[in-house]
This record gives sequence, structure tokens and C-alpha cells, in this order.
Amino acid sequence: MHRQKVAEVEKLGQTVRDLEEALLSGAAAANAVRDYQRQVSELKGEKKTLERTLSRAMVTENRVATAIASEWKDANDKVMPVKQWLEERRILMGEMQQLREKLSIAERATKTEAQLKERFQLRLKVVEDGLKSSLRSSIHSDVRSTPNGLSRSRSVNGADVSFNPLTNGMSTRKSSSSSFRLPATSSPTSMMLKHAKGASKSFDGGRTSADSHCSTKSCGDTHKSESPKDETNGLSLSSNSSYVVKEKINGNPADPLEATGDDFVSGVLYDVLQKEVIALRKSCHEKDQFLRDKDNSIEMLSKKIDTLSRAMEVESKKLRREKAAIEKEVASLRAVSRSRNIDA
Repeated sequence: MHRQKVAEVEKLGQTVRDLEEALLSGAAAANAVRDYQRQVSELKGEKKTLERTLSRAMVTENRVATAIASEWKDANDKVMPVKQWLEERRILMGEMQQLREKLSIAERATKTEAQLKERFQLRLKVVEDGLKSSLRSSIHSDVRSTPNGLSRSRSVNGADVSFNPLTNGMSTRKSSSSSFRLPATSSPTSMMLKHAKGASKSFDGGRTSADSHCSTKSCGDTHKSESPKDETNGLSLSSNSSYVVKEKINGNPADPLEATGDDFVSGVLYDVLQKEVIALRKSCHEKDQFLRDKDNSIEMLSKKIDTLSRAMEVESKKLRREKAAIEKEVASLRAVSRSRNIDA
């Protein structure tokens, strides 16, 4: 009995010793784990320090590279940061949009002015045609009403004029000078302005050709009634510097205007229309110059955008290279830490 108890006590003592050894081995393992954890934390701290140093070195390298790259470049081609590039790109895109809108507005204005110019040219042509037809009709009517077989000589505005009868009953003369101007009287001018008004109304659709013909006849009668006041103004202009002069015969005045197939337009009306045409041409030239300036500015902006895009591509390539280098360094650090763990 006593021997059995002694054997149990020995067994328990052996168990206690085994447990103590197990505890001691567990403490050693715990200490080893703590050492490994401490080493890992130290490696993490070293990694953070290396990353900070690497980032500082990268910033310094970028600054040095930017300074070196910008030394030999112009102000427009210098390398700039990405944020600044994006901001300038946004501003330039807004300016380009505004320029496009202004360009479209200028094009619409130019088209409108071109249409107005065509309308004025058409109106001028219609007025000239009306004046030609009215003057020819009045001349033919006056030629029919002039008596035949008369030969006289007369001084008009200081020039001697000789008359000789012809077979058809019309009297012609040749002036000593090669060219004369029509005298500026009130009655021919009023007649031409009336004809111009009639032609403009016919262009607007307010009258027909018959009405214009009637107005022409009435204007011719009015001129016949008013022409006795100015007897010395009976000259008409022709292309070969020949003139036909008519005088009062039996109290019937002659028409002071007779054109032998030449184009004739009122001076006042022609000056007004010519001024409008010149103004339209000037405005068109200004619009063309404005469009050229806008095209040049758009080209400059596009060049700047291309330069900025190239700089952006260079920066992106640099960032990719730096990222790859950092990944390689991190992989090497991990390999070093693993080798240390294996050695420990």
C-alpha cells in the first residue's frame, strides 16, 4: 500500500516536472513570438522611413528634372505640374468655346450682310432700269413733238451751238469742247427723283409696269410745263460727245434731257447707293479680318493644348516608372523580412 502511494507521488512529481518544462518551453516560444513581432514592427518602421525618404527623393528629382527641362525651353513649352495643367486646360477650353460662339455669331452676321448687299444691288439695278426706260420714253415723246426744218445758232453757257436741218427733221450740233456736263436744274432733278421713286415702288411690288409708264408720262408733262423757266438748260449727253439742243417753238418748250442710248442714273441716288455698297464692303472686310484673327487665336490655343497634353504624357510616364520602382523596392523589402524570419 505504501509502495503504491510512493509510486503515485513519483508519477505526480514527474508530471509536475513535465508541466514545468512545458511552461518553460511555452514561455520561450512566447518570447520568440514577441521578438518576431518586435522585429516586424521595426521592419515596418524602417519601411515607412524608406518610403518617406523615397518620396522626398522623388519630389527632389522631379523638381530638378523640371528645372533642367525648362532651362532650354520657351515660356509656352515649359513643364508644369499636373494640377496647374488641368486648370489651364479648363480655362483654355472655356475660351475656345467662347471663341467658337463668337465665330458662329460673326458668320451669321456676315451672311446677313451679304444678303443685304445682294438686295441693295438688285434694287440699284431695278432703279437704273426704271430710270433708263423713263428717260427713253420721255425723250422719244419729246422728239415726236419737236417741229422739223429749223436751223438756228445759239450760245448756251458760253458755248456756240450751230443747228442744221436733217432729213428726218431732227437738229444736231457739235460742241467746240469734247465733253459737257448736264446743268444741275431743279426740274430735271425732280423728274429723275420721281422716276426713281416709281422704280423703287415697282421693285417693292406696289406698282405695275403700266403704272410706271403712266407716271413717266405725267412726269414728262410736268417737266414740259416747268421747262420754260430755264431756257438755257436744253442740253443732252451722248457717248460720242454729240448733243441735241431743242428750243422753244411757238411757245412749246423742248425737253432738256435726251440720251441717245446711254446709261443715265441720278447723281444723288447713285451716291447714296454707292455709299451703302462701300459701307457693306467695309463691314465685310472687317468681318473677314475678325474671322482671321479668331482663327489665329484658335490655332494658338490648340498649340498650347497640344503642348500641355505632351507634358501630361511625360508626367504620366514618369509616375508609372516611379510606381514600378517603388513596387520593386517594396518587394525587395518583403523578401528581406521573410529571409530574416526564416533565419530567426
